[in-house]
Amino acid sequence: MTSKYILWFNEVTNKDVGLVGGKNASLGEMYQKLKSKGVNIPFGFAVTSFAYQYFLKSNNLIGKIQKELDGLDTNNLTNLQNKAKVIRDLITSSPIPKDLEEEIILNYGKLSNMYQKQNTDVAIRSSATAEDLEGASFAGQQASFLNISGHTNLLKSIRECFASLFTDRAISYRVDKGFDHLKTYLSVGVQKMVRSDKACSGVMFTLDPDTGFKDVIVINGIWGLGELIVQGKVIPDEYEVFKPAFNKGFKSIITKNLGNKDQTLIYDGNSTKIIKNPLDKQQKFTLTDQEVLTLSKWAVQIENHYQKPMDIEWAKDGESNKLFIVQARPETIHAGKVNSTIEDFQMLKHNPPVLKGIAVGTKIAQGQVHIIADASQINKFQKGEVLVTKITDPDWEPIMKIASAIVTNEGGRTSHAAIVSRELGIPCVIGTKIATQVLKDGDLVEVDANRGIVKKLT
Repeated sequence: MTSKYILWFNEVTNKDVGLVGGKNASLGEMYQKLKSKGVNIPFGFAVTSFAYQYFLKSNNLIGKIQKELDGLDTNNLTNLQNKAKVIRDLITSSPIPKDLEEEIILNYGKLSNMYQKQNTDVAIRSSATAEDLEGASFAGQQASFLNISGHTNLLKSIRECFASLFTDRAISYRVDKGFDHLKTYLSVGVQKMVRSDKACSGVMFTLDPDTGFKDVIVINGIWGLGELIVQGKVIPDEYEVFKPAFNKGFKSIITKNLGNKDQTLIYDGNSTKIIKNPLDKQQKFTLTDQEVLTLSKWAVQIENHYQKPMDIEWAKDGESNKLFIVQARPETIHAGKVNSTIEDFQMLKHNPPVLKGIAVGTKIAQGQVHIIADASQINKFQKGEVLVTKITDPDWEPIMKIASAIVTNEGGRTSHAAIVSRELGIPCVIGTKIATQVLKDGDLVEVDANRGIVKKLT
């Protein structure tokens, strides 16, 4: 294995997950194998897992981290939070070794020159060596930073990516999946920024993410940066393309559903801000039919290359008006299923629903409502309760895995709550708009993720 600190996307493939992590390995694979076929991939380089290990060793952090991990109890949220913070503080307060720092700056300069811009804007993305794997997506576990420019901001973001390997959610997820904390390494991708803040972005699946039906491509899109889809703050436009007909040359867009895109996330210097969209923009589709077909073509090419269903992130650059693929990973919920198991659920009471929303999954569950307003309250949540909240994010995963069901006010089929619920096999009803107003702590409810409804049983 190479001992390089930096590897460019045209130097890595899917065989290099141990060196550059799942995300960067996939970007390199697509850049080398699919760019020549017309799939647009923004160029960049990876700060390797070898560099991450060098950083830890040069600052004598391995023993200190292990000391904190001793006595870890991920079921005790206070214990988890305290230990995770100590480890992150150890990392963010440690300097990047001078020779590694100089090499990062040198290669950032090369990338800037390629795009003919001093201190070009880049996306800084964490890429763990145990990530984007079948059966363990690690979705949203580590940090990413967008629209970063300049040496100081670049180096600060890379170090914060290193620290994000030890967020509460990442530690908890590794314990659940059986990964060793100190044998899971982090690479950091430094990729030319796609100015989707001036256009649109989204995700697409090469199968139906809820049912696993493999003959459709499902594309979601919103205005601006795609983070609001995952956060569940915006319900995206959704397009479905029928693959068998598309592969025969037909323009087979079979459904187009307009989302409620009332907000856009844009850049505000090195940070972001949310702006309100005027009504005419809310009522306009983010993609033209031709753009839907272009993305579908790329989705089929990516799926055929990997020979498995894929979960893909796309973005449109508002300056060049070009579409790009910025990430692709194996779809983790349905891809690994070999045998189908039929589960039969029976409703105990035929009470009228008090809430309707978007169904995620097909199961039905019952439990007592526990409304959680924000992440600071999650240590009060008890196993078997029904989590009711406005939206979820990756910090909530330690309690999502012990919930009997999840109900949210906001979000779409590709929001964080939907993604995690599918992976955990927990019934979920999202986008109800008023769940936290209609339900109260202690209410006994039935969450029907087959029909997207919630009933009170008391």
